[in-house]
Amino acid sequence: MGRYFGTDGFRGEANVNLTADHAYKVGRFLGWYYGELKKQAGSNEPARIVIGKDTRRSSYMFEYSLVGGLVASGADAYLLHVTTTPSVAYVARIDEFDCGIMISASHNPYYDNGIKLLNGQGEKMDEETIALVEDYLDGKLELFGQKWEEVPFATRDAIGRTVDYVSGRNRYIGYLISLGLYSFKGLKIGLDCANGSSWNIAKSVFDALGAQTYVMGAEPNGVNINNGVGSTHIEALQKFVLEKGLDAGFAYDGDADRCLAVDETGEVITGDHILYIYGRYLKEQGRLLTNTVVTTVMSNFGLYKAFDELDIGYAKTAVGDKYVYEYMLKNGCRVGGEQSGHIIFSKYATTGDGILTSLKLMEVMLAKKQSLHKLAEPLVIYPQVLKNVRVADKKAAQDDPDVQAAVQRVSESLGETGRVLVRESGTEPVVRIMVEAETEEICRKYVDEIVGVIREKGHIVG
Repeated sequence: MGRYFGTDGFRGEANVNLTADHAYKVGRFLGWYYGELKKQAGSNEPARIVIGKDTRRSSYMFEYSLVGGLVASGADAYLLHVTTTPSVAYVARIDEFDCGIMISASHNPYYDNGIKLLNGQGEKMDEETIALVEDYLDGKLELFGQKWEEVPFATRDAIGRTVDYVSGRNRYIGYLISLGLYSFKGLKIGLDCANGSSWNIAKSVFDALGAQTYVMGAEPNGVNINNGVGSTHIEALQKFVLEKGLDAGFAYDGDADRCLAVDETGEVITGDHILYIYGRYLKEQGRLLTNTVVTTVMSNFGLYKAFDELDIGYAKTAVGDKYVYEYMLKNGCRVGGEQSGHIIFSKYATTGDGILTSLKLMEVMLAKKQSLHKLAEPLVIYPQVLKNVRVADKKAAQDDPDVQAAVQRVSESLGETGRVLVRESGTEPVVRIMVEAETEEICRKYVDEIVGVIREKGHIVG
């Protein structure tokens, strides 16, 4: 974890711990750095960097600050305006940009925001480049054989320009439509756009494919993103699907890189359900490369039991779609993702893509002529209890021999009927204790047992 950037960008409350000055400096560094790389490769062309943003009020401030920094350093900034994270990744890759920037705090409330960096292949930025950005923010940059207290400003005709690039977003919409293998005609589909990035994209795609589309969470005002809507408030879509008598519903988060669904009976279809449905579909078609679905350690025990029965292999990575994609890329896997709805289809995208995920679920429904409920029915999700415990020292609490012994006892007691997971939060002084078992009562008993030992050893604060 970096000094500023976590697993999903530089995130914080707007103008509290993520300021317009931070954004300007990020732009200054990226514009200069990629320009220098081009010069060293023998090119006189300016760096080209594409930017998208979500609907938060502060996103405009960060966009203008980033652009100011980029053009001051000699880069050309291409603006997609309000758009999704996966669209920035797509455009960066297809149109051969040096890098991409998405301004969003994903599923966080409106007063938070973030700066996500993507490389020229549309992938999450590598740690080495992020470390350089952080060094520049801290005023201790050493690069190209010298120390830089400040990077030089571009002058005269070397000053960068700003380009309206809404055509790039439109091309991404066309790409999604092209992936629709079947007509959606005759199907009533609900879309919850979280008052976020997908509000002016998702409906266009589903309408073009023939669906009778019903939309909610598509009236952004700068302060209502994720507010009672979207994938983090799935109950709103559940009610919407039942009220309208829809065949299925799809809920996105603020920047639309994740998707959860609701079936025709109002049941929630989680990321684990999606991995099961699509993994099984590929297996049946003989297209599940490496016979492996990539999950994180937070996927449900029931998913692994179901994969075992289908003779589908699985990998478990650390939490974060970044780690899922890295494993997929290294090992040639076709599908992977998180319980939260970050699903990656490596044949079609380099990041989680909520709208693409909904299209792929529709594809399975239409190819197999089965409802979403029927497709998900064989997967038995085990009850899960997760407790977050605030501690003085995450590592000390997790490494405590007595805590480890308690975790081992629980693991042995559960045997083949469940599992226990204790892990540190990546962003807070918190240890997360999670137990999955056949009943919620068993889960709570074992979670409380481990928390009790952490408390007895004096690790808990507050």
